[in-house]
Amino acid sequence: MIYPKLAVVGCGLIGSSVIRAARAAGAVRAVAVADASAAHREQIAALGYADLVTADVAEAVRDADLVVFAVPVQAMGPAAAAAAPALKPGATVTDVGSVKVSVAEALRTAIPASIHLVPGHPIAGTEQSGPASGFAELFRGRWVILTPDADETPAYQEAVARLSDFWTALGAQVDVMDAAHHDLVLAVTSHLPHLIAYNIVGTAADMEEVTQAEVMKYSAGGFRDFTRIAASDPTMWRDIFLANKDAVLEILGRFTEDLQALSRAIRWGEGDKLFELFSRTRDIRRGIIIAGQESAEPNFGRDRTAPPPGPAGS
Repeated sequence: MIYPKLAVVGCGLIGSSVIRAARAAGAVRAVAVADASAAHREQIAALGYADLVTADVAEAVRDADLVVFAVPVQAMGPAAAAAAPALKPGATVTDVGSVKVSVAEALRTAIPASIHLVPGHPIAGTEQSGPASGFAELFRGRWVILTPDADETPAYQEAVARLSDFWTALGAQVDVMDAAHHDLVLAVTSHLPHLIAYNIVGTAADMEEVTQAEVMKYSAGGFRDFTRIAASDPTMWRDIFLANKDAVLEILGRFTEDLQALSRAIRWGEGDKLFELFSRTRDIRRGIIIAGQESAEPNFGRDRTAPPPGPAGS
């Protein structure tokens, strides 16, 4: 056991997966959950993976050794402010947000100085959301990035090491990174791809020459993958883009320049440039597989023998 009591504030995909994985690993003894949604609280109680389910954040975090904030990034500050009066001195507070600079500042402003703040981000997820969407294996083999403060005191360093041990027990690999660098990296690897996916699916839906029925009926693998990404929680992603706007706009500017260069290559029939780009990007895909961050199975692991999905409601 690493933490006697775990409190999770916000219990969607990541929050519920943290609980399930911690229970499965024996990393905690007791679990308390705070969630603002009455429907979520009812579902969590029925699933039975928490000892206490409440709408009161302060009630959930009282006496907790580890508090995980798993709410949308724009809600981190208010949630931490609600928790602050009940936080136990010496407890560790972390989060699972995809943005680190603004979230760390919001948490740091809200919580007492006696609390060890170690911001974090598990790079794992699916397009599903809600308390029933989590599963214990979500973090297995995935990276968790911690962005601790520059605090060299033994107590703080021990808190960082303990949180790292917690994530390792859940099956994750842990890395430490500067918060601003994290936000730039994630703008490239996660935020921009989601922005592109939302835009491509929206463009297809808006085309007058192509009906929505045709888009769904004739979707090829690439478009299906974009729709899966674009099905992610809209509240979460709205907040991510607003909270990490500087890094996203920087990467989006670079992407726009590269897209214009690609457009010119297609317009002028520069096949050698296209081939060079496609070869380089294929090598990156192979590197991701070698790094264990994706499956090398044919067709991205889809079951080719499975019948295609029927119409909605079937």
